[in-house]
Amino acid sequence: MNAMLLDRPVFRSAEVAPLACEGLIKQYDGRSVLRGISLSVEPGTVLGLIGRNGAGKSTLMRAMLGLIQPDAGSASVWDEPALRMGDAAKQRLGYVPQQPEALDWLRIGEMLDFVGRFYPRWDTAFVDATLERWQLPRNRPLARLSPGERQRVAIVRALALRPELLVLDEPASALDPVGRRELLREIASRAGESGTTVVFSTHIVSDLERVASHVAFLHEGRLLLHSELDSLKERNLRLHVPEAVAAQLREDVPGEVARRPHPYGGLSITVLRDEGAPWPDLARVHGVRGETLSLEDLFIEVSA
Repeated sequence: MNAMLLDRPVFRSAEVAPLACEGLIKQYDGRSVLRGISLSVEPGTVLGLIGRNGAGKSTLMRAMLGLIQPDAGSASVWDEPALRMGDAAKQRLGYVPQQPEALDWLRIGEMLDFVGRFYPRWDTAFVDATLERWQLPRNRPLARLSPGERQRVAIVRALALRPELLVLDEPASALDPVGRRELLREIASRAGESGTTVVFSTHIVSDLERVASHVAFLHEGRLLLHSELDSLKERNLRLHVPEAVAAQLREDVPGEVARRPHPYGGLSITVLRDEGAPWPDLARVHGVRGETLSLEDLFIEVSA
């Protein structure tokens, strides 16, 4: 039933997708982590990837960037094979892993100065201003930073190269509320002013709703849904079907993506209609009550 969820993104132009994959499969110790995922990220969008812990979000990002080799399938960055990405493409993208640990024997300033030599568009003024604003002294050793401070430094490093593609794996997981808000503001600013394509994973739905233009649901290594966010909010409906009406249902409702018994009898049926399509006839049956779901509730419904 969940196979019905996946929306094929419609490109607005003939631009090459900054990040794409086809049929990605990855296993660890006999356990399937990615199960045939295909995804294309439209240029200039902010894609929020949401999923529970262990859903495969980090593995998907690493496979799409060519940091790990999938067991099957392929990934590309600006139409280049991710596993053979050239230096020119690498200079155009920034990546922040969930647990940054690179070059932790250096001081903050030493690491940033060293990394900056490899990027012709490196923004030294941004580095200095952001380190000062976030109270990160350049002479502090990376090894002595807290997890939140390490994540802030990694974010500074990724943004300073002025990337055209920014990939962030749970970027706010170690940040306090103020840091999270500043990061989200920076993501929105980069996407809006510079047209940066952003892909970030999160389990905090409110963060995703603040900045994402598109959303993808990942569950147990499968991509359940990929859709434009505002459209998704307008196309979902949970129908509370009384027992007498439920007894007459003989097949799936058009657009049905989840069905479960209601605690007080009858059924709860979640539907996701196609763009421009009408609601199913069931929504107009006497006694059937409909409610639009929040993004979090919709994810719970389709992944339960």
